Amino acid sequence: MSTVDPPAADPPVDAAAFDYDWPLDLRRTLRPIQHSGYDPTMRVVGDAVWLTRRTTNGGATLRLRAAGRADGGTRVEAEAWGPGAGPALEAVPGLVGAFDRPEALAELPALRPPATMHPLVHELTRRFAGFRMAQTAQLFPALVPAVLGQKITADEMIRAYVRLLRRLGEPAPGPGASLRLVVPPTASRIAALPYFDFHPMGVERRRAELLRRLAARESEIERLMALEPADAAERLRRIAGIGPWTAAEAVRIAFGDPDAVSVGDAHIPSMVSWALAGEPRGDDARMLELLEPYRGQRGRVVALLEAAGVHQPRFGPRFTPGNIEGL
Repeated sequence: MSTVDPPAADPPVDAAAFDYDWPLDLRRTLRPIQHSGYDPTMRVVGDAVWLTRRTTNGGATLRLRAAGRADGGTRVEAEAWGPGAGPALEAVPGLVGAFDRPEALAELPALRPPATMHPLVHELTRRFAGFRMAQTAQLFPALVPAVLGQKITADEMIRAYVRLLRRLGEPAPGPGASLRLVVPPTASRIAALPYFDFHPMGVERRRAELLRRLAARESEIERLMALEPADAAERLRRIAGIGPWTAAEAVRIAFGDPDAVSVGDAHIPSMVSWALAGEPRGDDARMLELLEPYRGQRGRVVALLEAAGVHQPRFGPRFTPGNIEGL
């Protein structure tokens, strides 16, 4: 990938600067909403993060840059292209974690003396002081990769997600097009696609039909953004086909929820057990037990461990994914 920005043949439709009195690691903050380096909705190029967003006005391309200030704060410069440029700029504070409170982790009542924060968690809060929980404020788009990721490997999910975006999305406006960025598809396009047309993307009928049903209920789903994250997750779990894992994955991204824990994940319980207790294997019950002192900030602890690249020891054969594409 090029290390320089693409030529800006068209000037940005809109631009803005945002000043914050805290440090910001822009790439690390946005990384959880990027589904691997193959995700065509986001690219890191030089010191800029390019991403696309669908708004009620249409698609938009955003270019974000963050620079530290002499007083320890951060200035974020944002430029936007496309019919959705204005609403996309309005979303920037949420995307860079302006509504997040990382300091809340140290303020938890359960960690007051004589209780203490785990040394590794304490070290990671120091090492990743610029990491914040990003908030996309869009629930249906966050559900799409979550549904695609149900009961399959991460690599399978990434392939399916990229194929869906490439088929149903649209080229990004402005210079984002030269980066082959894609604006996520409208819910109506997903709802209109027959289930069997998802098969070449590696998606079987069950997940395809669930995506189509959710897409048909996009307006209803987006109204859940008016609720508290836990309430929105509970309402999502009432929908047939959405369990705790899918709801938590979507709420974590859409709300920037610092407490969302993906119960049912194949790897996170063992990662948490290894990091916090030195146990190479753990189940959901053990993970929740170890995270209980951090209630209210459990998702942040998991995100810090993931940011640090914590991995439990691996034993036994790796899971071999299936092949749905020929069905």
